[in-house]
Amino acid sequence: LGIGNSGISDPGLVITVGIRMVLFTALGGLCGMGSGIFSNICSKCCGNDLRKDVFDRIMHFSFEQTDRFSTGSLITRTTNDVRQFQMLISEIIRGCTRFLTFLIGGTYSLFTLDASFSVIAICAFPFIILDIAFVLWKTNPLYYILQKRLDKVNTTMQEDITGSRVVKAFVQEEREQRKFDQANQDLVDTQMRILVISSYMRPVMNIVLNIAVVLIIYSGGLHVQAGYLHPGSVMAGVTYITQIVNGMMMLGFIFRTISRGMVSIRRLNEVLDTEPAVRDGSLTDQPSGRGSVCLDHVSFSYPGNREMVLRDICLDIRPGETLAIVGSTGCGKSTLLSLIPRFYDVSSGRVLVDGIDVRDFRLSDLRARIAYVLQQSELFSMSIRDNIAMGKPKAEEEEIYRAACSAQADRFIRSQPDQLETMMFESGMNLSGGQRQRIAISRALLRDAEILILDDATSSLDLKTEEAFYNALEREYAGITCIVIAHRIASIRHADRIAVMNNGTVTACGTHEELLETSGIYREICSSQMIETIENS
Repeated sequence: LGIGNSGISDPGLVITVGIRMVLFTALGGLCGMGSGIFSNICSKCCGNDLRKDVFDRIMHFSFEQTDRFSTGSLITRTTNDVRQFQMLISEIIRGCTRFLTFLIGGTYSLFTLDASFSVIAICAFPFIILDIAFVLWKTNPLYYILQKRLDKVNTTMQEDITGSRVVKAFVQEEREQRKFDQANQDLVDTQMRILVISSYMRPVMNIVLNIAVVLIIYSGGLHVQAGYLHPGSVMAGVTYITQIVNGMMMLGFIFRTISRGMVSIRRLNEVLDTEPAVRDGSLTDQPSGRGSVCLDHVSFSYPGNREMVLRDICLDIRPGETLAIVGSTGCGKSTLLSLIPRFYDVSSGRVLVDGIDVRDFRLSDLRARIAYVLQQSELFSMSIRDNIAMGKPKAEEEEIYRAACSAQADRFIRSQPDQLETMMFESGMNLSGGQRQRIAISRALLRDAEILILDDATSSLDLKTEEAFYNALEREYAGITCIVIAHRIASIRHADRIAVMNNGTVTACGTHEELLETSGIYREICSSQMIETIENS
């Protein structure tokens, strides 16, 4: 019961104070709910925007920049680092509000009770701040190591899952398990070091809190005996000092979240601050489409490698011409073709498309002129229709089947239960290698580009299917400029011209008959394939 000034119980005072407490509690609950809702909305929206910005920047990286970061690291940055950033935003909005409320409100209330109580609180602050500073000093460098080791775990998983068929074929499951276990153990060890160091924070703060409570009770007891305070004021002082120290604990956890969040922000900024190595040119007026390609004294070395992969290459490919490129493995054939759509930029010389340096084109305009089929047929987890129509999303079914027919893919597509709507597994693993190649070729043909680049794109096809494809290509796409890399002479002997490469240079260029007379390297390639054919037969 409440006691009035005359010492008589006052039930009305109890009811009034009780109602106020209920109202303040309800208000506090509503504020807490609002804080939670708005902090989550803010953090999720910021994370969503940041994740999209990071992914957009990654999509504009050159191959060299993607390789430098590594796929596993880019996945970690787009997922885990963004999540740490979201936690940082949420913790700052919610935690700072509660910390300041406890600290300012508790300190003010404590000061109004008794000045000695405020002195005790102020004396406790340095010990709490030193505790927080020690933990942050020890853990801050470990957070960067933690994220790097998470990169390693993701990279290992990505490599082993993608290459699972190779792992199983060579019975290397145990080796890869040991490799993953080591990467995972390094990650766990770093996490444990952080957790052990962080575990010092709360016990030290509790010790400081208990000492402060003892001092307040002792000081308050003396003042009660002297008649300066009521016993209830001492208990209020204990409550306020507890709130203040709890606020300082929140501050410690906020700083720990900030410490890890800043590491993630730095890693995200490394991605966002990296300007794409291959950027748009200034050309706005597009030349009339003809499909000519000119390599003018082109030399190239991969970034970070001084050795020239290509040296002083000159080739002039006329519109509508079919040029085949042959040579030994590693002589630079694929690298040469990757310069035309600017997957890389030349180290010296020029690559011209329709008489214009490819570096002057906007990338979208340049690549719209080129249809490229890579050595490895990359398919995506979507329907056959969507895979083929990737370069022309609004293509009609008739157009899709026309391209598939030329690529010799229409028969097996029609044999599928859902035909064009058949869904692909990851990387098209529910198709054979030859079927994947034919889907990739169909995708390129549907685009109706001026220049078609086939980088060993028929290696998984049998000779009969390959011949049928080249016949259809010559018949249905007669005006297209075609650049072909092939290892089988039988596939490209009827090309308009054949360029022979050796050690990064073009040693000869001419028709099949001309090269048999003038190029020793070409004769050697033809002879080796004839011997191989005889032995296989």
